[in-house]
Amino acid sequence: MINISTFFVQTSLSKMVFCRKACLKALASLLFLTAFTTSATELIDANAIVTKANLASYYSADDGRTQARMIIVDANGNKQMRQFTILRKDKADLGDQDMLVFFSRPTNVKGTVFRVVKKVKSDDHRWLYLPALDLVKRISAGDKRTSFVGAHFFYEDVSGRNPEEDNFVLLSKSDVGFEDDYYSLKAEPKDNSNVEFSYYIAQIDKQTYLPMQVSYFNKQDKKIRQMTVIKTKEISGFTTVMHSRITAFNSDGSESGHTDMQFKNVKYNLGLPDSIFAERSLRNQPKKWLK
Repeated sequence: MINISTFFVQTSLSKMVFCRKACLKALASLLFLTAFTTSATELIDANAIVTKANLASYYSADDGRTQARMIIVDANGNKQMRQFTILRKDKADLGDQDMLVFFSRPTNVKGTVFRVVKKVKSDDHRWLYLPALDLVKRISAGDKRTSFVGAHFFYEDVSGRNPEEDNFVLLSKSDVGFEDDYYSLKAEPKDNSNVEFSYYIAQIDKQTYLPMQVSYFNKQDKKIRQMTVIKTKEISGFTTVMHSRITAFNSDGSESGHTDMQFKNVKYNLGLPDSIFAERSLRNQPKKWLK
């Protein structure tokens, strides 16, 4: 017969062993879950940052109007100017979008209109109206990364690149040496057959989620193009880019030219009607909404 004290000792030891095994099992499970969550969070964070950056860059308010000027500078320092007004209306945040760009100066581009129907689930539709020929020219999807009316900006820069076209990775500070105030993302195109770059690195402000610098690299890791935000301003509660620059680079790293884009008289939530975002506005401009 086991005496009562021996019984209690054996029972206590059994409980301790059971508890130790249970605790180790729970700890192992917790470590596994923590590792899984950390990995998942990094992936989710990268895409969440991209979503917020896209929203901040292209979807401020429900609609908007701004006057803009581009100063195009070539490798020899020669300058050209383009002046225009942009009207934009969102179907939904991060959804489809309508845009019209009406050129007013210089005289050789006056009356030219760029129209965009932005599509989230498919290629954007783009047209350019040339008044001298009374011609509406469709810009193919393959031409979206070509010069926008002679500038270093591309057609795609104006309406925005669809984030679904790229794979994103969140970089650490040690990877690129960016400041603590910015998220650093590396993006690689899912299909590189119709782009001129191998990858790009975006530096995104942690407070505003605006991309403040985007650098494009070729397969040899040489920088070929860079977008830089020079000035922002808060307008109606939205941090708005007022001055940006696209710089192009030669194979030796020297600058081959740049284009400055400057904005003024930015207005949001004007109540722009859907009816003005139609082909007839290319020839008959909605003057009421351009003032």
